[in-house]
Amino acid sequence: MKLYTHPGASSLSVHILLREIGEPFELEVVNVTKKVRPDGSDYRAVAPRGMVPLIELGDGNDLTENMVIAQFVCDRAGRLDLMPAAGTMERYRVMEWQSFVAAELHKSFGPLYWPISDEMRDIVIARINGRLSFAERDLTGPYLTGETFTAADAYFFVIASWTHYFGISLDPYPKVAALLALAGQRPTVRAALKAEGHGLVSVPDPIPQP
Repeated sequence: MKLYTHPGASSLSVHILLREIGEPFELEVVNVTKKVRPDGSDYRAVAPRGMVPLIELGDGNDLTENMVIAQFVCDRAGRLDLMPAAGTMERYRVMEWQSFVAAELHKSFGPLYWPISDEMRDIVIARINGRLSFAERDLTGPYLTGETFTAADAYFFVIASWTHYFGISLDPYPKVAALLALAGQRPTVRAALKAEGHGLVSVPDPIPQP
C-alpha cells in the first residue's frame, strides 16, 4: 500500500492508523496546497481531486476520504479495537464520532484558511467552540468511546489539535485537552508526525488532568 498525505492535514489520521495496524506501507508526503509531489510533478496526475488522503492498494484500486480508508484498513487488518465489528453498536458509535468530526468539526475550520474579517473570524471560532463543547460534554472516557483508542480518536486528535495553531484555547475543555495529550503520546502518533511533519498539529505535553 502507498499513502499520500500532507503534513498535519486530516490524512494524518489514516497515517496513524496504518502505524497502529503495523502493516508495511509506503508514504509520500505531498504539498496539497500547490498540488505538487516531492519530485515536482503534478499530484493531480495521481489524485485527480488533488486532495489527501489517497491510498493505493497495490491491486489497481485506490481509495480516498478519511472515513472510508479508516474502515477499509482496520477491517482488512481485523483490528476490532480500532474499528469494531460491522453491525454492532460499538461500530456505530465509532462511526458516529467520525461523522461528527468530519461534518461538524473539520469543516468548521475551513474559513480560517482564507482572509476573513475579524467579525467573521469571531463567528467561525464561536462555531468551533460550540462543537468542542459538544465533544467535552459527550466524552465517556479518556477516549471518545471509552477506554479504547479507535479510528475516531485518530481523526479527532488531528482536527482538534489545530486549535493551538489558530489560537483557540482548550481551557474550557479539559477532557478534550486530556484526550489530545494522551493520544499525542502514543508511539504511532509520534512516529507519524516525525515522518510527515507536524503541519498544523501541536502535541501538548505533559497530559493535563480534567
